Amino acid sequence: MVVLRAGLCPGLTEDMIQLLRANGIRTVVDFVSSDLEDVAQKCSLSYKALVAVRRVLLAQFSAFPANGADLYEELKSSTAILPTGSPSLDQLLDSGLYTGEVTELMGAPGSGKTQLEALQRIQVVRVFNIYEVLSALQELRDRLSQQVVSSMGPLKMVVLDSVSAVIYPLLGGRQSEGLALMMQLSRELKTLAREFSLAVVVTNQVTRDSSTGPLKPALGRSWSFVPSTRVLLESKEGSWEKGTSQRAASLAKSPRQPTGIQVELDIGNGDVLEPSLVTPTQEL
Repeated sequence: MVVLRAGLCPGLTEDMIQLLRANGIRTVVDFVSSDLEDVAQKCSLSYKALVAVRRVLLAQFSAFPANGADLYEELKSSTAILPTGSPSLDQLLDSGLYTGEVTELMGAPGSGKTQLEALQRIQVVRVFNIYEVLSALQELRDRLSQQVVSSMGPLKMVVLDSVSAVIYPLLGGRQSEGLALMMQLSRELKTLAREFSLAVVVTNQVTRDSSTGPLKPALGRSWSFVPSTRVLLESKEGSWEKGTSQRAASLAKSPRQPTGIQVELDIGNGDVLEPSLVTPTQEL
């Protein structure tokens, strides 16, 4: 909530602010929702001056009205669905990966998260800590803003494998700094997804509260609000047998589908993201 202060807008002086505060008006919301005739009498201020200040504040801080149907049409026109090449996974994701969103693949080591990202015609940037990740994302954002086109064609997807690998080392002693950097990373990923109509995919580890507790994604509650969709990958039998390629993919979070839906994948039998279907040059 914005507090009234001198210089916030023309005509809003320090003397006026002191008089307003003495009558319980401290924020922009307090001011614009007040009866200005009553305020003018109580504060011995010019009604005309108060109206002029309110007009400026409304122009600065009010959201422009928007029609719900128009917003829906804008969303449809800016959203594309990238098929994964796996009918089972597409069914789970309600047709594929949606641009403008962050999708998270989570699972234990060896669960097949990286195999599900086996794409062709990609540009790989190797980073080893959160600062290098943020720098790489900022550089990518600058290139997209300047409409610098890669030799491989327009960008459609950004993959971060894995988010927990760069965040976990920061969640030790100086936890507040680690949480701040994690939130900065989340803003960068969501901004890239929305502003440039990209599908952002991240991988994450899983953890348990106890040895018998259910699997849950790592990085805690703060990170849980970042991905729009979360998919949990597990072995079909519930044990990690060496060489097995059968996986169960279950929907842990989705804005479109009921959670708990589960499909079977064979990551060793071509049931992965098909290179010919998801490439940087695919049209929206």
